[in-house]
Amino acid sequence: MRFLFPSDYFNPKKADAAYSEQVACMQNAGFATSVISLESLGSGSSKIIPVPTPGSKLVYRGWMLSPKDYELLVNVVESTGASVLTSQAKYLATHYLPNWYPLITDLTPETKFYAVNDDLESELNRLGWNKFFIKDYVKSLKTSVGSIINQPSEIKTVVAQMKKFRGTIEGGICVRRLEDFVPETERRYFVLFGKPFAPLPDEEIPEIVFECAKRIKSQFFSVDVIERRDGTKRIVEIGDGQVSDIVGWTAERFSQLWVD
Repeated sequence: MRFLFPSDYFNPKKADAAYSEQVACMQNAGFATSVISLESLGSGSSKIIPVPTPGSKLVYRGWMLSPKDYELLVNVVESTGASVLTSQAKYLATHYLPNWYPLITDLTPETKFYAVNDDLESELNRLGWNKFFIKDYVKSLKTSVGSIINQPSEIKTVVAQMKKFRGTIEGGICVRRLEDFVPETERRYFVLFGKPFAPLPDEEIPEIVFECAKRIKSQFFSVDVIERRDGTKRIVEIGDGQVSDIVGWTAERFSQLWVD
């Protein structure tokens, strides 16, 4: 198993500083690492340094990629005779909310999906909810007006700000129903080859994470769990493990996950 990280913009042979600690921990755990220039993916000149051994399996650890860029990444890996742990289809299975939502509808807030050009204000009026959480297939708006609105008429502003600050809306619009969560209880878990892992070795893993591990067949993904004020555990996000931050984790603990 080899781990592939984004390279530094000014030094294509070195990992981006944001991932330097993970690189060191992976190497200390006995794993090989390489880097790739994400900026040159579309040019056809992107190379993996050092070149992986033919027949080896690569795990990408880096920034979120669009479906097209992830496909380009896979092509570069396969051109060396190596292969990826996560195919493009598997990447999108957990990266895009509409793909994982049908598998766990009873474990996560109710969600509706729309095209950007739909009459969103009318659609929200039909829902009749008190509050709405707005995001695209991948991310929510964390700046400007934010992602939570009380009135359907506010959806136009949120969408406009998403386009402005993110440059694009990926996939479409997801409207999630607000539940009474306790923000400080949110916790990230990883599932690798069907086995859930917690940020701490001896930490108890909620049953809802094991349920996700049964229902979602991807080999490596993250599960974000939060507690409602009535004490119920809920899933707020599923993500492809390769592009999920290790928030709440140490780089050393994350590398140990692969050793285990």
